[in-house]
Amino acid sequence: MGIFYGGLAQIIAGIMEFRKGNTFGTLAFTSYGLFWLSLVFIIISSVERPAVTPDNTAWAAYLFIWGLFTLMMFFGTLKMNRALQTIFLSLAILFFLLTAAHFIPQLQLIAGIEGVFCGFSAFYLSAAEIINEAHKHVILPIGPIKAD
Repeated sequence: MGIFYGGLAQIIAGIMEFRKGNTFGTLAFTSYGLFWLSLVFIIISSVERPAVTPDNTAWAAYLFIWGLFTLMMFFGTLKMNRALQTIFLSLAILFFLLTAAHFIPQLQLIAGIEGVFCGFSAFYLSAAEIINEAHKHVILPIGPIKAD
């Protein structure tokens, strides 16, 4: 899943967004596609070569940098719909919770709950976009797009 749906499918989506001239979509899809590929690589490398397994500090740094990137991407959503804003804000919070959970294990459950919320938010937006387009009107609202 991490390689093919999380990684390659998102990179392909990013290339499709590039062809449409959507800078945000290009950066988001290709970056998170590469996140999944790098995550799987780190995990597989750790199994194959335990001596190179990242310690808690290395994992925390990896997740923290992705949290900062995601927070920056969240600010890029402020002129977009509320559903997309929810996804990126909850994903940034998730990365920061996962970072902290490497030092405070009690946060793992909260991070897991936040991850489920983030995943359902993304699922809702994708369902809304497909259903609304198929019906040619809003059935599942995604929130207003801010005007300039």
